[in-house]
Amino acid sequence: MRNIFFILFLFFLPGMVSGQAPFPNKDEIKQFSESTTCVVLEADPFSAFNSYIKEAMTKYWKVTPYEFIDVNEFNIRRPKPGFSFIVLTETNFDKDKSNSVFNFINLLQGKDVDKLGDNPEICAVPLSYAGEDDLDYGYKLGVILEFMQKHAQLIMEDPSKTGRKYLKFYNENVPALMKKKILVKEEDLTPDIGTIERIRSIYSNDIEIVPEELIVKAIDGKTPDTVILHKVGPVGETKDRGYCFKMLIGTDDANMYYYNVHTIDKSNPNGLLPSDLKRLARFE
Repeated sequence: MRNIFFILFLFFLPGMVSGQAPFPNKDEIKQFSESTTCVVLEADPFSAFNSYIKEAMTKYWKVTPYEFIDVNEFNIRRPKPGFSFIVLTETNFDKDKSNSVFNFINLLQGKDVDKLGDNPEICAVPLSYAGEDDLDYGYKLGVILEFMQKHAQLIMEDPSKTGRKYLKFYNENVPALMKKKILVKEEDLTPDIGTIERIRSIYSNDIEIVPEELIVKAIDGKTPDTVILHKVGPVGETKDRGYCFKMLIGTDDANMYYYNVHTIDKSNPNGLLPSDLKRLARFE
């Protein structure tokens, strides 16, 4: 179960919103399609998140009209089905004994419910480890936001694609990776596949270990037939425990081609694993 803590400096709401947010039914999906999407900004006027999300929304968001609001306006609009919301949350998981906390970016539908955690969840994507500098993920925010938009369009066309495992649904796209180049940062790989030679011993398709600058360039330029690794895991003193999320997202189409999560331990360190590459290699 996912427990959602709405970030206090953003919402000024005490306590915790417990449990998995409900998924939208057919009527609520229709409401979303007719809604105005409100992006809730952080209260900090110097917030890097605010700058990144404003740029990304302007560049990529097409599925609904949108506007930027503060927390006071959010509290007024949250019960109204004519609005949907993009909000940043802090989240942990019942089964995670390390109590690691992650930043998720959420797309929620307005609904007249008592608790914020009861608003229907259109989509939620792991963004970063809580406390990680915004600069460490900000350059990927646009492509992630574009993916969320495509997922919203998908469930508008086929409401059956909602559900607890909706990100895993995208693993059906793995065979298409055989025609794509994968770009990864060295620090997002586990030691067993930390060099291109070790990667090639498992996965012989097109993959490169590159500096962050080349990933930024691929995202901004929508480089064709290219995917990037979006890895989210604990950092600093907590990096050897908790969950590690791994997603492969297209730079030109914002499709998700792979999603997986594992519990970090001695056999499964924090990063992309040999087992992840073996899953991809089945389609070579």
